[in-house]
Amino acid sequence: MTRVVELRSDTFTLPTDEMRQAMTAAQLGDDVWDEDPTVHSLQRRAAEIVGKDASLFVPSGTMGNLCALLAHTQPGDEVLVEAESHIFVSEVAGAAVVGGLQLRPLSTTDGRIKPDQVRTAVREPDIHEPRGALLCLENTHNRQGGICISASATRELAGVAHAAGMKVHLDGARIFNSAVAQKVDVKELTGPVDSVMFCLSKGLSAPVGSMLAGSAAFVEQARRRRKMLGGGMRQAGVLAAAGLVALDRMVERLAEDHANARRLGEGLQGIAGIEVDLSRIESNMVFGDCQPPLTAREFIEGCKREGVLLDQASPKRWRMVTHRGVSAAEVDYAIEAVRRLMGVKPREDLRATA
Repeated sequence: MTRVVELRSDTFTLPTDEMRQAMTAAQLGDDVWDEDPTVHSLQRRAAEIVGKDASLFVPSGTMGNLCALLAHTQPGDEVLVEAESHIFVSEVAGAAVVGGLQLRPLSTTDGRIKPDQVRTAVREPDIHEPRGALLCLENTHNRQGGICISASATRELAGVAHAAGMKVHLDGARIFNSAVAQKVDVKELTGPVDSVMFCLSKGLSAPVGSMLAGSAAFVEQARRRRKMLGGGMRQAGVLAAAGLVALDRMVERLAEDHANARRLGEGLQGIAGIEVDLSRIESNMVFGDCQPPLTAREFIEGCKREGVLLDQASPKRWRMVTHRGVSAAEVDYAIEAVRRLMGVKPREDLRATA
C-alpha cells in the first residue's frame, strides 16, 4: 500500500485524544440562548489570549470574517483588502452578496500592505464615492506563502486607518503561527486592531470552529450577524471543549510545523522543473512554481501517485502545508517522492528515513 503524506492543508488535522475526551465530558447548554457553559469558557479564554474584551465562537473562519465585516460597516461602504487575501479571493463574495460592501483590493508583492497604500486609498468625503469604513489585514497571509506581518507594521497600519476614521479587522486564521514564528506574544499582533478572527481547526487541531474577538459592543453586534447567517449552534460546548484544549495545548508545538516546512523547502531545492523560494517560508507553508512545460496540475497528480498530496494555487503554482499530522520522517518521504517523480536520484542523508 502506498504511503500517504497529507500536505494539502492544515485543515486535515484530527483532534487529539485529549480533545475527544474533553468533548465527551463537556458541560452543555443551548448556546443560541447563551446558556452553554463550555462555550462561555472558550469565549472568555479566547478573548483573554488575544487581549480583547469578548469573543464569539463561530463555525468557520469565513463566517467569522463576514460577521466582522457586517458588524463594522453599513451597506454601500468600502473595505480595503490585500489583493490576494482570503476575504477577497476565497470567501465567495460574501461581503458583496450579504453585506452590500465594495471590496477594494490593494496589490502587494508579498502580502504586506504598506501604510502609504492605505493613505492613498483613503477617500475624501464625496457624494459620488463610497465611505471607506474598514481595513482588513491577513496574518499569516495564506496565498502569499504563509508570510508574517510584524507587530510594528500592524501598529502603523492600524494607526493610519484609525486616523482616517476606519476600523481594522485582522483575518488571523493562523495568527498563532505568526506569533510563534516571530517569537512574540500574540497580543502584540492583535492589540492594535479592532477585531480579530482566528481558527481553532487548522494547526491547533480542533475539529471545528473559529473565534471572533473584539470589544463587548462589537461582539454583541457580531453575535446578531452570526444568527442571521445561520451560525447559531445549540449544544455547541461539545465542540468548544476541543477548542479549549487547542488553545491550552497546541500553540507552542506549531514551531515543529515551521521547522518541518523549512526542512521540506530545503529538501526540494535544486530539483529541475520546480522552483521553491526559501525566503517566503516563514511559517508552515511551502509554495513552489512549475517550470514549463510542466503544469501544477500535472505535478500534483504525479505527486499523488507517489503518495504525496498537495494543493494547487495557480496554473503553475502549488502549495504544501505542514501540520501536526505530518512528521519529520514523512517530510523526508515527501522529498524523496518528489525527487523520484522528477527523475532525481535519492539523497544519501534521507535514504534511512524515506
